[in-house]
Amino acid sequence: MSVDGFVASGYEKVSQVFTDLVDEGRETGASLSVWAGGREVVHLNGGWLDVARSRPWRGDTLVTTYSTSKPFAALTALAAVANGALSLDEPVATYWTEYATGGKEGTTLRQILTHRAGLPAFPRSAGEVDLLDDIGLRRVLAEATAESAPGSVLAEHALTYGHLIDGVLRAATGRSLGEIYADVIRPVLDIDAWFGVPERHLDRVAELELGVDGSADDLVAEVASSYERALAIPAGALDPARLNSPDWHQAVFGASGLHASATALAKFYASLTAEDGPVRRLLGAELHAEYLTSQVCGYDEVVGTTVNWTLGLFRTDSFIGLGGFGGSAAWWSLRNDHAVGYVTRRLHDHSRIAEIAAVLGDDINLQVTCR
Repeated sequence: MSVDGFVASGYEKVSQVFTDLVDEGRETGASLSVWAGGREVVHLNGGWLDVARSRPWRGDTLVTTYSTSKPFAALTALAAVANGALSLDEPVATYWTEYATGGKEGTTLRQILTHRAGLPAFPRSAGEVDLLDDIGLRRVLAEATAESAPGSVLAEHALTYGHLIDGVLRAATGRSLGEIYADVIRPVLDIDAWFGVPERHLDRVAELELGVDGSADDLVAEVASSYERALAIPAGALDPARLNSPDWHQAVFGASGLHASATALAKFYASLTAEDGPVRRLLGAELHAEYLTSQVCGYDEVVGTTVNWTLGLFRTDSFIGLGGFGGSAAWWSLRNDHAVGYVTRRLHDHSRIAEIAAVLGDDINLQVTCR
């Protein structure tokens, strides 16, 4: 497998680490992008786009990014708040009346965006619902009993996050998460990142593969055991056979289904905090600050450590961003003033991007001390 792309002067060590990952077989298809000073200073690609290893990886390859999707789903909800369609702190049942049951009557959008809605996993009743039956999955969540009182427990809503946001948006605006993202968010961000890949771009989507011998369950047990229950239902959410289908690529699954290139992710984070950037234009100054500011700090029962959530992102003293199951990740370095985007089709742990972060001088440890 070959590596191509470019690195600006001073980033040669990054190129060596990425090349080693590919040469050693720890990567079978990946891209890395780093932006600094308003431009891309690293763009590296290596491996194969497909499981058969017949199609070389491209610089514009799109990949399912798992939880790296969540900040984009959250941003879509916040754009509706900015437009006055709903409120962060009013009960979502004001709009989504079917949701007012099972102890969820007082749930707010702020609690949903900060993973405190009390529904970190789909209930067992979703076990018979198809992965791509978004109507059925929203109905299950509306009818569900909260596992904990909304606002009381912090636990990443690994798969439920997007459907909760989608349910609120549909009820409050008459438009879906996918529609608002496509018509409002993506054009302003001007990035190659999609909730629902258009048919004309399907040939650019990478095929996922497991980075362990065995099943998806074996992978979860090895690299993310604390997520086992949160990722179990609906069936197929970690199954490459299902996720490599055009149906998945064209679906909108807000918690984990953003398909993006590494350049798109890094470009987004490069302007995330800018006062004249596209995110500020979408949200306005006050809501932009809310999006980036710590909202809740504590032990996250799904992540399995003490973390600091903004309205959709992790934040530490070192970075603001989010990674996804399998290894994709993106962030803005608060210490080094650069943005990083990394996408991979080989589902394993985050050791690969951790090595890249180390040579960039970035600390991407999630664990924080709450002040």
